[in-house]
Amino acid sequence: MKIAIIGTGNVGSALGKGWAGKGHTILFGTRQPESEKVQKLLAEVGDGGTAVSIPDAIQQANIIVLATPWNVVGQVIQSVTDWQGKIVIDATNPIAPGLQLAVGHTTSAAEQLAAYLPGAHVVKAFNTTGAENMSDPLYEGDPITMFICGDDEQAKATVTELAEALGFDVADVGGLEMARLIEPMALVWINLAIKQGLGRNIAFKLVHR
Repeated sequence: MKIAIIGTGNVGSALGKGWAGKGHTILFGTRQPESEKVQKLLAEVGDGGTAVSIPDAIQQANIIVLATPWNVVGQVIQSVTDWQGKIVIDATNPIAPGLQLAVGHTTSAAEQLAAYLPGAHVVKAFNTTGAENMSDPLYEGDPITMFICGDDEQAKATVTELAEALGFDVADVGGLEMARLIEPMALVWINLAIKQGLGRNIAFKLVHR
């Protein structure tokens, strides 16, 4: 698959490295493709990765991962007008100052995003854990859970395939409105990992009896 990753921070870098290692073509969309940071990332990714402008990355791929801070998503989506048929994986978290939800209760960041992208199939995923777990989702050989939601079944099947390729156990929790529940899970993880000092090597796992 040809995957555009918008954002070259920890999460975008981890996902790009992982999928490139599985044979996918990765287009990192960035405002500074020639920067030292981005060139270092490309060296780590290898032949499977290139860096281009954000509009070029989105236009060239059918799967787009938004791995940017929530407050810059508006700038990203305004750079492209045609989203028809594209799968958009929303890995953002709508966090306001003080580690509070910026969006919630009656809507979600993912639902707002879908309203801004007519024709796109938005799937919420890769937002409930840290970059370290994106790189290695196995705990003593047991996969941690990646929660996803979305309104298009085929899009969710594609995202499930990509998540499982990285080593995650995927839990599909339903339609896109369930992002109202998935997005606050990120704050639970952040509070445990950072505020309570448990560290970033913690994760959620759905277990079955």
